[in-house]
Amino acid sequence: MKKLVPDPPASLCSTLEKPFGDCAAGHPQLFSVNAGIAPHDALVHIALYLRCAYDTGYKAFEGVDESAKGFLWSTLHSVEMAKGLVEALLDALENRELNQM
Repeated sequence: MKKLVPDPPASLCSTLEKPFGDCAAGHPQLFSVNAGIAPHDALVHIALYLRCAYDTGYKAFEGVDESAKGFLWSTLHSVEMAKGLVEALLDALENRELNQM
């Protein structure tokens, strides 16, 4: 039998510790995301990092030759799409928090 009512969305959980920053020097990763960061806070920072990445990439157009501009546009579009998705999630979380008050 087909279920008519979908399950409610699962609550977002806090971050787990996640090392990153590989290099070929043979030592452990240099950085990590801390455990326990709230989803809303993590998404805010992601949106900021994506905006910085887009702004940096856009500024790079000044020094890029024509043959590489297609790759740079592709990167910028990917960053912009990721930023849009994160901002949509943030808006949904903030609206849900406002409606629960």
